[in-house]
Amino acid sequence: MEPNDMKEPSTSQIATTPGVPVITPSQSEVPTAPPAKEVPCPNCAGTAASMPMSFVYAPGQIEARFPRLSVEKEFAQAIGRAETAGQTDQQAFHSALSKRENRYLTRQLCWVLRIQGLETYLLQPRDPADFDRLVEAIRPQPSPMDIDVVIGVRGPIASPEFCNGLMVPIVIFDQIYSFDRDSLLKAIPKPEKADPKKFRAAAEAVFDRIMQMTDNAGATDEHRILNYLATRYSGMYGTAAEEFAKDFSLTGVETRPSPLSGARKIVEVIFSYTNRNTDFTEKFFVRVDATEEFPFLVTKMSPYYNW
Repeated sequence: MEPNDMKEPSTSQIATTPGVPVITPSQSEVPTAPPAKEVPCPNCAGTAASMPMSFVYAPGQIEARFPRLSVEKEFAQAIGRAETAGQTDQQAFHSALSKRENRYLTRQLCWVLRIQGLETYLLQPRDPADFDRLVEAIRPQPSPMDIDVVIGVRGPIASPEFCNGLMVPIVIFDQIYSFDRDSLLKAIPKPEKADPKKFRAAAEAVFDRIMQMTDNAGATDEHRILNYLATRYSGMYGTAAEEFAKDFSLTGVETRPSPLSGARKIVEVIFSYTNRNTDFTEKFFVRVDATEEFPFLVTKMSPYYNW
């Protein structure tokens, strides 16, 4: 196995690009987003027939909920037919949800993405086969450290009938990949000379800083890019480890349009590190293309100079 070829225990996996190590899920099964300016909203009863194009790249936690009492009772009967002795309620729910004969119930549930504890989006797959991805996001033993990254198109606010009165935007997703925080941090390629413990601490600090940024619902270009970098670009963590080793603190993360923007939307993300003793600040930046649904790296982490 090559140094940067690592695996995560869920639907994501690690891949690399020459000269640019990235943390990335497998894209082999990702459907291509249609080029139309509007996308249909399958199963969106009571909402608009189509939705304006607005991209989402959001980390959170996926939950399954019962939209109506009849669905809850039907699911209870499905659980009652299974062998659930010794299982917790969550384990029994996961077991029933995973059975192919109960897939009709999977389509009846409403799927909620919670971000920082808040109900933020209702999820619908663009391809019905991707209900499997929703099922995989439900863990038999959930943890606060679980993370589900949803990539898709944001649509209208759901009607009250859609999910038992919950009125939040619907996201038609093209990709979901699920992991836990510890697995992600372990999968980040460590610089050759970095101390493992110090590198892990640096990675945790940077990851948590981005995840806790106020109002990060992954709907603006800036937030989509930050979420993309936090979950898929390891160079950001290597730079942080080097700066912390020199007694610098991460004092700022700024996004701004790149002068290179033209037909495509290029954004620069600038990281500021300030020396704890002298207050001298060093800056580094990356460029990311946010034109379409899937952001991608344009230039890797480099020193940034104010002219």
